[in-house]
Amino acid sequence: MDTLERILPIVWFGIIALFLSIYLITDGFDLGVGILTLRRKNEEEKGILINTLSSVWDANETWLVCTGGALFGAFPLAYATIVNALYIPITCMVIGFILRAVAFEFREHSHNKTFWSFAFGGGSLLATLSQGLILGGVLAGIKVDSTGAFIGGIWDWLNLPSILVALTVMQGYVMIGATYLIIKTEGELQKTYYRTALLSTWATVIGAILITAAVPVYYENIRDRLFHQPEVFIFALIPILALLAVSRLIYSINARLEMTPFIWAVVVFLITTVGLAFVIFPYIIPTQITIFEAASSFSSQVLMITFIGFFVPIMLFYNAYLYRVFRGKVVSSHYGE
Repeated sequence: MDTLERILPIVWFGIIALFLSIYLITDGFDLGVGILTLRRKNEEEKGILINTLSSVWDANETWLVCTGGALFGAFPLAYATIVNALYIPITCMVIGFILRAVAFEFREHSHNKTFWSFAFGGGSLLATLSQGLILGGVLAGIKVDSTGAFIGGIWDWLNLPSILVALTVMQGYVMIGATYLIIKTEGELQKTYYRTALLSTWATVIGAILITAAVPVYYENIRDRLFHQPEVFIFALIPILALLAVSRLIYSINARLEMTPFIWAVVVFLITTVGLAFVIFPYIIPTQITIFEAASSFSSQVLMITFIGFFVPIMLFYNAYLYRVFRGKVVSSHYGE
């Protein structure tokens, strides 16, 4: 029983990492497309971009709900501390999601589509930057007392490294969003997103390099882990794999392939998520609270994992079926009507 109690928090850490990975990929391109609508002046073209998401955007956001629910059930102490410490960026993220959802529905029935298109793009940008600030705030470390309760300031999350993380997350979302639009569009619009994908890939790489250089300087709580042996060899391998994936992504964009750029963008996101998991583990709040300290009761974890074992295959099947049914190009802003 003691062994099982020790293993379950690790399993739940892996489950949350899986949910987060799926979310970053699916809602990542979703938010990226939303941001890219801000750069289109033609309402017909904005409509095409928005309608590439018409059948999948709500399913994509479900994975964030799963991530939050799993964190609340498996690690309630961490959930409470993170929400308390990052209340402002979390609230801004929710506002961004509300703007997106309202704008998506209202735009279809409005005569003044310009306002709602801007609300959709603005909500996407707000949600994206908020997620980057949340990630930066967690990496920076959250001040807690001996019981794990938050004792820091309300603006602790707002600093130069967190802003850099937020801007890099935005570029990463634009990158995967552009590769998604390569698949869903054609003609001059598709050519535009080949260029956008290439530029955003280089911007993401530059941001990732700056973050890698900034982490040992600004994040003292992570620095010791990065240079501790033998973990240092694992951490060194992750950027190498990421650069290899990026090189293949750039090649596939330059070769004007359709599906391959998106696949390599997904690989880049997966490598990044694995790297974050290695950096954080075994902490759920870096160097403050471990997964074992924050874990809920044994019976709660067992009950939840039983439910998850039934629920996740259904979710995965539904998402796969959804993407298969609505595959193909979107060539009109009236798609799906």
